[in-house]
Parts: sequence; structure tokens; C-alpha cells
Amino acid sequence: MTTSEKQAIDHPTFALVKATFPSSTFQATQFRDQPTLIVEPSDLHKVMSFLKNDENCCYDFCSDVTGVDYLDYPAKTQGRFAVIYNLCSYSRTDRFFVKVFLDPSLHTDGIENDPALVVDSVCDLWPGVEWPEREVFDMFGIRFTNHPDLRRILLWEDYPAHPLRKDYPLRGRGEREDYRIVDRTSS
Repeated sequence: MTTSEKQAIDHPTFALVKATFPSSTFQATQFRDQPTLIVEPSDLHKVMSFLKNDENCCYDFCSDVTGVDYLDYPAKTQGRFAVIYNLCSYSRTDRFFVKVFLDPSLHTDGIENDPALVVDSVCDLWPGVEWPEREVFDMFGIRFTNHPDLRRILLWEDYPAHPLRKDYPLRGRGEREDYRIVDRTSS
């Protein structure tokens, strides 16, 4: 076991989460001194609430929420998509990452409203994640239950796809051809 692996196993937040939720399944990892807890989607909200409210954890700020598409990733992953939360504890100047893997239930292009691509929103815990969750929804199509205003934030409502998915064509699907050209004389 390397020193980095030992540090990941000995991270105090990992032990607190495992002790609090003994019946839940977790994975823990650490890369470049950044700990990551991998959580099942059904356990996400209660674990995040614990990480925020427990006096020994006190991750009082969620600085970012992002998505990842692992399509054609060389290593095996637990799902095609992941939602990653970057938590900060200001009292300890500590960062902690929480990751949730999601695997689409339909293996076609029609995964727009896939019930497997849903995870609980944490807007009730950190109101500042409202827009990052909307961005993950817009770019990857992952929906957040109990989100106060889940709609596209970067693209228009009728946009036909989610452009940060790796199966999205690099040149688009013809959206650019429909743009009205605006020049200086158009106003």
C-alpha cells in the first residue's frame, strides 16, 4: 500500500461518513492530496447534509458542481456519467470531493429523459449550487430532483441535445445553419 493510499483510507472525513452510514456502500480515493468519496445516488443527499451539518465535518461551502462523461474512457468506471461536488471547509481550510456515478438505462441516442440520469439536488443545503446544477443539466442532461428552477442556463430551451456529452458531434447537428446572421446593419 502506498503512502497516498494509506492517507486516503485514514482521512478523518471518510471514517466519519462510514461510521455514520454503516449500511451504505462507499468508495474512497485520494489523488494529489485531494480526497474523493464515491457515493451511491440514493445516498447522496443524506451524506451531503451530514458533511455540511456535522460539527466534525463542517463543509460549509460547495464551490462547484460539475459533470463528466466517461464514454470510451480507457479505465473501467461505475457509470458513464458522474456528478462531482467540490466542498470546502473554511474552518479547516480543507477541500473534499463527492462523486456520484450515473449510468443511462437506454443505450441509444434517446437518453433525454432517462430515469437513471437523475440525482437529488443539494440546493436546499447550499443555495449557491443552483446555477452549477443547471449547467450540468444543460450540458449533460442529468436532472436534479427538488431543484427550484431546473431549466437550461447556457442554451435555449428547445436546444435538441446536450453538447458536453462525448457522443455529441464536434461540428454540431446542424444548429449553426439555422442561425440568423446579424451584422452591423441589422439593428
